[in-house]
Formats: sequence, C-alpha cells, structure tokens
Amino acid sequence: MARLRVRLTPRGGADRVDAVETDEAGLPLVRARVRAAPADGQANAALEVLLARALGVPKSAVRVARGQTARIKTVEIDGLDDAGALAALRPPAASAP
Repeated sequence: MARLRVRLTPRGGADRVDAVETDEAGLPLVRARVRAAPADGQANAALEVLLARALGVPKSAVRVARGQTARIKTVEIDGLDDAGALAALRPPAASAP
C-alpha cells in the first residue's frame, strides 16, 4: 500500500496533479488541485477520484487517511508502493531536441 503526502488546493479551477516535489524535510510531496469546494468532504472525494484516474486504479483503492480538514493530507493507495505511485504521478521528462 502506498502512502503519499498531498498538498491539496480546493477550488483550484481544474482537477490536476501539478507537481511531485520534495518538501523542506526532504520528503516527497504531491501538489494537486481540484475544482470542488472544501465543504462536506467534496474536495477530498474529488482528490480521491483524481488520483485514482492518474494512477489507473479503482476509486475504492484510494482514500484520504489523515488530514481530512487540513491542506496537507496523507492518502493511501491499495495495490501500489510509494515509489510506483510517485513515478506514475510525475510528468514525463521533456525529450531533448
């Protein structure tokens, strides 16, 4: 099971993963935004759908485990490990001309 830290921006104008970066402590952090409002769990549900699509796993395999009301959340994904999930979320490297 993969456990990812995600910094979520609700009402972000689009549903997308913006980046996978390293925070000041050297830990991986996924930056994502969703169109949904942060009310009644709508943004968390939209994040779960977004990550499931991006990772190619069922929606039921993705859940916000911690940080339901916080900007930085811990998300668990069944069927993947941390390295595989992070690699799948990173944008492909630009090829040299």
